[in-house]
Amino acid sequence: MRRTLFAAALFAVAAAALAQALPPGPKVTISAVTQLALPQYAKVDVPMLRDGVAKATNGRVEFNLRSYPEANVQGPEAIRLVRSGQVDIVGAPLPTVSGDVPLLDGFDLPGAHTSMESVRRAAQALAPAANRELERLGVKMIATSPFPAQVVFCRRPVAGLADLKGLKIRVAGPAQSDFLAAIGAQPVAIAFGEVYASLERGVVDCAVTGTGTANAQKWYEVTTHMYTLVVSWGISGYLVNLAWWNKLDPAVRDYLEKTFREVEDAQWRLGAELTQDGIECNVGNAAACRIFTVVKNRPLTWLKATDADNARARQILTEVVLPNWVKRGGARCGDAYNEAVAPIAGVRFVPR
Repeated sequence: MRRTLFAAALFAVAAAALAQALPPGPKVTISAVTQLALPQYAKVDVPMLRDGVAKATNGRVEFNLRSYPEANVQGPEAIRLVRSGQVDIVGAPLPTVSGDVPLLDGFDLPGAHTSMESVRRAAQALAPAANRELERLGVKMIATSPFPAQVVFCRRPVAGLADLKGLKIRVAGPAQSDFLAAIGAQPVAIAFGEVYASLERGVVDCAVTGTGTANAQKWYEVTTHMYTLVVSWGISGYLVNLAWWNKLDPAVRDYLEKTFREVEDAQWRLGAELTQDGIECNVGNAAACRIFTVVKNRPLTWLKATDADNARARQILTEVVLPNWVKRGGARCGDAYNEAVAPIAGVRFVPR
């Protein structure tokens, strides 16, 4: 039933995109690398960008669309590809590319949001400040999207936040590193494609990723426990090369802005769907596993975050994550956070 409802909603969004008119003009071919080979790519980017745009514009605008594996791209290099003009549009996990623009970490600070609704509102509020930073690098963010909720997968038993102390945990981005270091864990930076092997060999004890993303990458083969404290939400941005974007025919640019608003809506709906589906599939609940692969032989042990764990996460945000992030990014990060995110998250940055 949930799959049917989502498919119907996505069809309605795609239909709206197809209904948009675009005046005749020179053909525009857009080079884009947007996602890993995951449902976000197959269920949204392919039908709405690669297929839908060409159909809606009678071939005037076409996407040369590739996934990260097809383009042999890793997350950290995505922003550099679009800055250099090697591609026109990339989809980039914002924490992963925050080394170039520290403000991007503010979209997904650990401990700030316990619901996808909250983190989306914060992303919309913070986007203007982020674009002021990105445009200095010749890049503009035109939409956001989430991965499933980012939780902790371990190859050994854990019962709560305190049990992560002393464990080696793969992280994505400096804010996750600050968060886990604050509880006594040992953060480890490893490229996403290398995490499975690192878990298998015991290079790391645990790793953080989306509930469904881990299932798609078969982490259930190399882990035993899934601890669903939401460390973060895996927020990504669709980034364009600003010089290319500004040179577009205004009618084409307006069309793309509308299309990416619809893509954004579809991705956020899908993100919520994937979060729960990933949990159900990983624990072997075949009746509720609709999108990913149900784990039949060795379903993961599901450990839910307690109220005490969530309170501790909020404390770490206030005392460690926020101050360290502002130290890396400068006072303008704190100002942007307090203006855009604090009213939604309920936690302010207070300079010390």
